Amino acid sequence: MSNSSSLNEFLLLGFADTRELQLLHFSLFLGIYLAALLGNGLIITAVACDHRLHTPMYFFLLNLSLLDLGTISTTIPKSMANSLWDTRAISYSGCAAQVFFFVFLISAEYFLLTIMAYDRFIAICRPLHYGTIMDSRACVKMAAAAWASGFLYSVLHTANTFSIPLCQGNTVDQFFCEIPQILKLSCSDSYLREAGVLVVRLCFNFGCFIFIVVSYVQIFTAVLRIPSEQGQHKAFSMCLPHLAVVSLFVSTAMFAYLKPSSIFYPALDMVVSVLYSVVPPAVNPLIYSMRNKELKEALRKLIQVVLVQQE
Repeated sequence: MSNSSSLNEFLLLGFADTRELQLLHFSLFLGIYLAALLGNGLIITAVACDHRLHTPMYFFLLNLSLLDLGTISTTIPKSMANSLWDTRAISYSGCAAQVFFFVFLISAEYFLLTIMAYDRFIAICRPLHYGTIMDSRACVKMAAAAWASGFLYSVLHTANTFSIPLCQGNTVDQFFCEIPQILKLSCSDSYLREAGVLVVRLCFNFGCFIFIVVSYVQIFTAVLRIPSEQGQHKAFSMCLPHLAVVSLFVSTAMFAYLKPSSIFYPALDMVVSVLYSVVPPAVNPLIYSMRNKELKEALRKLIQVVLVQQE
């Protein structure tokens, strides 16, 4: 294939070659997908319907659940369909759409996690000013900025990536269309423009990471100054779920994108990509609900209402 204009489809990396393992992969991904839909759907419904959860923290959690639903719906369904129908193909437009939505949602989620760190910082380190700083208008603006930034990032990256001539075949070494894997198909030196954009994005993402780290250093410093053990426990309970989600998200993404090029094993890359693109959307609802009494109570009431209506 001489250039990208002659490409009609890409071939994704399959999880298995035998029919039995393909069906096993389909079943596992279906279970994870349904768990993510159920968990995030319950959180969205609980936050939207329970007036006690109409606070900045839960407003951002609702947005996080929406982004998680979008992220996992971008990658898993196509992979499941390919395993079910024993194919590896994805159309050129389908691949471009997958890249666009994945970059959009994953970038917006990272910005939102940064905003959530700021929210926890204000709640613990500036509690007397929390209501003034994190009012409803400010929260809406912050969430909108996260979504808009992710959208702009995605437009820029998708346009740059698919305007680059591709002359190294059409086989993508990943179970979904991912920019680094598509760039490997580009002609010699033609990827430098997108690589430059990626460097700028990495610098910006690193800045967000530093902001999160500095915020939590100040949060933990403030928590350790709380005289009562009960107060410390309550403060840690507010922060630990978010910190766990950030750690899982950042650690897997950093390993996937920043590991040395000499470490190249398609199977390893696939496992790592599952860890940062599939696992977080499925486990985030569990992480946030395990140590949150208000959310667990709202979910319990929601489930009771659903069961009563079914009866």
